[in-house]
Amino acid sequence: MSDKLAIEGGPPLRTLPFPEWPIWDEREEKYLLEVLHSGKWGLYGSKVPEFQRRFAEFQGAQYALCVTNGTSALEISLRALGIGPGDEVITTPYTFVATPSAAFLVGARPIFVDINPETYMLDPAAVEAAITPRTKAIMPVHIAGCPTDMDGIMEVARRHNLAVVEDACQAWGAQWKGVPVGTIGDLGTFSFQSSKNINAGEGGAIVTNNAELYERCWSLHNCGRTLTGEWYQHEVLGWNHRMTEWQAAILLAQLERLPEHMQRRSDNAAYLTARLNEIGGLKPAKVDPRVTRHAWHLYMSTYDPAAFGGHSCREFIQALNAEGIPCSSGYTPLNHAASIRRALAEQEGRISPWAIANAELPTLPSCPVTEDLCTRTVWFKQSMLLGDHEDMDDIAQAVLKIKRAWG
Repeated sequence: MSDKLAIEGGPPLRTLPFPEWPIWDEREEKYLLEVLHSGKWGLYGSKVPEFQRRFAEFQGAQYALCVTNGTSALEISLRALGIGPGDEVITTPYTFVATPSAAFLVGARPIFVDINPETYMLDPAAVEAAITPRTKAIMPVHIAGCPTDMDGIMEVARRHNLAVVEDACQAWGAQWKGVPVGTIGDLGTFSFQSSKNINAGEGGAIVTNNAELYERCWSLHNCGRTLTGEWYQHEVLGWNHRMTEWQAAILLAQLERLPEHMQRRSDNAAYLTARLNEIGGLKPAKVDPRVTRHAWHLYMSTYDPAAFGGHSCREFIQALNAEGIPCSSGYTPLNHAASIRRALAEQEGRISPWAIANAELPTLPSCPVTEDLCTRTVWFKQSMLLGDHEDMDDIAQAVLKIKRAWG
């Protein structure tokens, strides 16, 4: 095969597709047909309660509550903790927009602090430095399915009497020092959106070991009803964030094969890491030794332009895609996002909702580590890790091919 890069007109190193997502079989079909024939597609069915029980058991939690999506799981969790206008929630700028959006949705303000440059995770020291009298909660994010430093986060939270909501939307089955994520803080939130390792198209869950918080979340997700009240007895204002039986049916099947998929992702991630470390120039994100299980929703690495002849990360990603290796640059810094700055301006009364002008949007404090990493990060999605070692070899060989051409 020619050594000429595909982006320059040469043949791509790989032409075969990586494993497609979602993966499903007769189990999803069987459970969906059971829902169809039951006639109970929403309320009073059996699949949502069964999945809640199984997911709670899987995550090592006393309670699990199914909701419409990961965003609603975060918002409900904050509301259940009594967080609202005037309060601050410390979180990371390296996450999906739903994380800070949940704070805005309850009237609170997200406070961004920088991340560890090797792990991409929230830095507990930076969290502590950002605490003010208005701080009410910390929202750590287990990015890519890798647990963040929960020892450090919980120590800070206990010292300052702060609530902790774990954004574990990418971290089903992940463990910190043998303890499943989502159960270390007060509440843990999960997502089952289309790209996720357990996929129901949409959906989410909240887990907790606190009975009172569970009851509050249950009420908020079910129109303000109570567990023991009448159907038209609404004690608080809530929403209909109930999951349907259709989604729960799919999730039951997805959960059954998750342990096998987790093992395959973990094996391939370890193999790929070894290959990339041999080549150099693309440094896999560091996994803290206290992480006892990684969910591998994403495989993240940091690009070193000096190893590739000074070519930018954007150019590298374009070249790697041209070689038949799908990848992306991932998140952009949320402290610079127009949506976040607009929400802050609205909250402060600077602009009205849907105002056109962006000139008045406030500038948020810099997070230099996040801002730098967002220009040098390469993502491989989780379905690629469901291949075999030959697939991982193709990723490594494509990186090596580009390095040889540019280095």
